[in-house]
This record gives sequence, structure tokens and C-alpha cells, in this order.
Amino acid sequence: MADDNTTPVFQIQRVYLKDLSLEQPNSPQILLEQAQPQVDINLALAANPVTDGIYEVSVTATVTTTVADKTLFLVEAKQAGIFEIRNIPDDQMQPIIGIACPQIIYPYLRAIVSDVCTRAGFPPVVLAEVNFQAMYEAQQQQQAAAGNGAQPSIN
Repeated sequence: MADDNTTPVFQIQRVYLKDLSLEQPNSPQILLEQAQPQVDINLALAANPVTDGIYEVSVTATVTTTVADKTLFLVEAKQAGIFEIRNIPDDQMQPIIGIACPQIIYPYLRAIVSDVCTRAGFPPVVLAEVNFQAMYEAQQQQQAAAGNGAQPSIN
């Protein structure tokens, strides 16, 4: 039997909706517009240690939909998870936090954004699949190009 002090641990403690906001600042007048809306989607990742071996990782989606330079609706949702990550080699910690954890959280975020848009009376906005490994590798390359050889941290 392996010693508990050396056995690698990666467990989901909880996945939860941390923040949700819906704004329709120009309603009801903007709802009468017949123009095609422009949709802008931004994603952000954050990771913070909670206590020894426990991390909170979150993915935030901001969806801004405009018609003729006026906001039709704005949705911001932050889906988070608490993960127990112990006895993992240092060189593997950042990929776990920056790739594996967001991949677990993201499907929940996609469902929430779609549901909120529908409940607000709009067609659902379905967030595209995201390759978090490619995002992580791009971030590493950007930091290396900037002359910083340190491992990237996702904040």
C-alpha cells in the first residue's frame, strides 16, 4: 500500500456557479430593432490556492450582444470548482490547473450561458468548444517570447 504522503491526488471537491449577471440596459426599445446582432465572447481563467493542496479554479465567460452599437444584452457567468491536488510534481501542477481543471468546469459554464440567454427571451448563445491545452501552450510561448522562462501561472 502506498504512503498517503506520496500518492498523487487529483479530486473534484465541488463544481459551482460563483457569479452570474444578466443586463439588458436598452430594453425594451432595442428589442424592436430588426438588425442582426453582433456577439462578442471573452473567456478568462483564474486559479487561486484555498489551503494546502486545495485550489479554486474558475472560468468566466462574458457575452456582449449589440445591435447598432447599443447593448442588446450582456451575460457574465463565472463557473468555479474546488480541486484537491496533492503530491503532483511541480512541472505538472500548472498544466493540471490550466488545462485539466478548466476542461471539467467549462461544460457547466456553456450550459449556464445558453440557459440564461434562453430564459432572458433570446436565442441561446452556445459557447464553442475550447482547447485549453492549446490556450495553455500559447500562453507558455508568449511568456517565453517575452523572455520570461518561468512557468506561467494562471491568475
